[in-house]
Amino acid sequence: MRSAIVLGAGMVGIGTALHLQQRGWSVALVDRGAPGRETSFGNAGIIQSEAVEPYAMPRDPATLWAIATGRSNDVHYEIRSLHRHAGPLLRYWWHSSPRRHAAAARAYASLVAHAVPEHAALIEAAGAADLVRRGGFRMLLRERRAMDEAVAEAERLRARYGIRARALSPSDLAAAEPALKQTGAGAIHWEDPWSVRDPGALVSAYAALFARRGGTLLRAEADSLAPAGRGWSVRSPDGTHEAEAAVVALGPWSPDLLRRFGYRIAMVRKRGYHRHWRPARTLELPLLDAQNGYVLAPMAAGLRLTTGAELGGPQPATGPVQLARAEAAAGGLLDLGAPRENAPWSGIRPCMPDMLPVAGAAPRHPGLWFHFGHGHQGFTLGPASGRLLAEAMSGETPMVEATPFRPGRR
Repeated sequence: MRSAIVLGAGMVGIGTALHLQQRGWSVALVDRGAPGRETSFGNAGIIQSEAVEPYAMPRDPATLWAIATGRSNDVHYEIRSLHRHAGPLLRYWWHSSPRRHAAAARAYASLVAHAVPEHAALIEAAGAADLVRRGGFRMLLRERRAMDEAVAEAERLRARYGIRARALSPSDLAAAEPALKQTGAGAIHWEDPWSVRDPGALVSAYAALFARRGGTLLRAEADSLAPAGRGWSVRSPDGTHEAEAAVVALGPWSPDLLRRFGYRIAMVRKRGYHRHWRPARTLELPLLDAQNGYVLAPMAAGLRLTTGAELGGPQPATGPVQLARAEAAAGGLLDLGAPRENAPWSGIRPCMPDMLPVAGAAPRHPGLWFHFGHGHQGFTLGPASGRLLAEAMSGETPMVEATPFRPGRR
C-alpha cells in the first residue's frame, strides 16, 4: 500500500488526505493542533462556485489611489511593513495584466467548477448536511452606478460561465432580509454557492470521516519533516512516522518550511479578521457589502463579520482598521447587538502572485508534493484541488489540465 504524510489539517490538507485515501493510500494527517483551527476556521464560510475568476490586483488609477490614500476598505496596508510584501506584490501586479489574468482565469474556472460537487460528496459522506445552506449569498450595492455595473458583470459571467445570479431591487432585498435597516440600490443574489454555519466544524467533520476510514491524525510540528530512506518522516510525541510521500499543505506557513529544502516561494500573505455579533434579528444568507469590503455571515456562533486584506507585519494589529470601519458600516445596515468575543480572530490568506494555487510535485525532491496558495478560496477549493493532487500522485489522468497549477510554473 502506498503511504503519504500530509502536513496541514485545514480544508486543503483534509481534501488531499481524503482523496488519497479513496485511492488506496495509507495517510497520516499531521498538524500541531486540531483540524480546521487555523486559516480554514476564519473565513466567511462560503463555497464560492461563482468565483470563477481570481482576484487580480487593481490597475485603474482611481482604485489604486483609493488604496494608497487609505480610503478603500478592501485593502489596508501598514507603511512600515510594506517592504515585507514588495517582491510578491510586484509579481502579483505583473500577473494581473489583462492577458495574463485571462489565462489564469481559464485555469481557475476549470477547478472552481468542481468545488461544489466535491464538497457535496464529502458533506454527504461526513453526515454534515446540517451545517450547510444551499441558497447562495447576496452582494449589496449601495449606489445606483455600482448596481448597474454589478448587473452587467453578472450578465457577463452568466454568458461566459453559466453562473446564475439575480438582480434584487431595494424592495426585493428588504423582503428577503427583513433585518436590514437600509437596502441601498439593491443587490445581486449569487444563487449557486453554498454557505456553512461553522467552517471549522465542517473541516472537523471531514477529519472525522478521514479517521473513520482508517486515516491517522498526528499531533506534530511540520518542521520535523525530513528525508528518510526512500521517503519522508515526521516526529511526533509517539515517535517517528515514515511514508513514501509527503504533501506540504500548510497554507501561509508553506514557504517557511520549504526554504529549508532550498525552495524560495513568493507569496502574498494577506491578513484578515473576523468577529461575531449577537443581533436580535440576523440575516438569512451571507451578505457582501461591496462598497465597504466586508461580509456578514450568519453562523452558529453569531453573525460573523469578516474583513478584506491587510498587508501588515507578522503579528495582528491591536486595533484593526478594516474591522473598525466594517463594524461602523455594518451598524448602519442592521442592529449588530453586542460582540461575542473581546478580541477579534485573525489569520493569513496565502495568495500566489499568479493567483493560482500550487498543486504538484516538488521540482528537486522525489516524493515531496506542494499543495498551497489558494488565496481567498482555500475553503472553497480544498476538496477539488485535493482531488487534482491525489490524481497526480496516483498517476491518474487529471480531472482538469494540471499544468497551470504545477510548482515551478512561474
